[in-house]
Amino acid sequence: MPAKVYTDKDADLGVFKNKTLAVLGYGSQGHAHALNLKDSGCKVIIGLYAGSKSKAVAESHGFEVVETGEAVRRADVIMVGLPDMKQADVYASAILPNLTKGKTLLFSHGLAVHFGLIKLHKDIDCIMVAPKGPGHMVRRLYAEGKGMPALIAVAQDKSKTAKKIALAWAKGIGSTRAGVLQTSFKEETETDLFGEQAVLCGGASALVQAGFETLVEAGYQPEMAYFECLHELKLICDLMYESGIAGMRFSISETAKYGDITRGPRVVNKQVKAEMKKILKEIQSGQFTKEWVKEHKGGLKKYNALLKAGEKHQIEKTGAYLRSMMPWMAKKNLKGVQASY
Repeated sequence: MPAKVYTDKDADLGVFKNKTLAVLGYGSQGHAHALNLKDSGCKVIIGLYAGSKSKAVAESHGFEVVETGEAVRRADVIMVGLPDMKQADVYASAILPNLTKGKTLLFSHGLAVHFGLIKLHKDIDCIMVAPKGPGHMVRRLYAEGKGMPALIAVAQDKSKTAKKIALAWAKGIGSTRAGVLQTSFKEETETDLFGEQAVLCGGASALVQAGFETLVEAGYQPEMAYFECLHELKLICDLMYESGIAGMRFSISETAKYGDITRGPRVVNKQVKAEMKKILKEIQSGQFTKEWVKEHKGGLKKYNALLKAGEKHQIEKTGAYLRSMMPWMAKKNLKGVQASY
């Protein structure tokens, strides 16, 4: 049976009448939520740490900006739009001391709550509203009168109205225009981490690099390897995004299709799937989160070393050269860019 999809008719922005909403952080998701909610008629303030470079940006967008603790004290519903590894420290120093009975804490990803990096105040609601796309798209679609699909979840429901608050927030950012599904903090967190690690980021990056290396080591030009293993991946991803795997196969040649269905399972085989299951177990048990917290607290030495090694890979030099020959492609140098908070 398909999951229930919540739309505009299921959500009531009246839930926020005479209430103040706070967005802590003004990065990718934070700025989109804040702007969309403001344009939906809600009272929104921004909470930032003293000296944040985002203050001027938020103020230029018409927001009152106060320090994090003050935002929590003044608001009824507080979105924690901070990086996962910053949340526990900020929660202990500025959020928890200012939480009082009846407030609602909102997250767009469940890691800190699900894996116990923070301990929830016993007299508040805790919910999640997680748009399934980057903040700039959440904002753009809203401005176009559309919306980004989203997930909602309830971790703690002291008021017995937590789900209504989550749906109201989802409506305020435009997501009920497209459709909202209900999940749990556990399900969202574990599936999100798995998708990132095994398929979308880790899996795709490793597959592309391995294919590139295989061709180059066999004597083919790196430019040819780049085109065949990275550049054309966008076409295939776009086709799958728009029409599913079957739709992608409908659009490619018979030769490509035959190679897909006969050779693909040799690359992503039973051994690969067994490794995926190990990755999932590491996520479910909390092993990955413990490892990541330890790495972050230890100064990110392994993290930075692995990133630097990746930047030195031949595929990066080849790609930079070829992309310079593509005037139609928007050039983006995102190195070092992080969400502001």
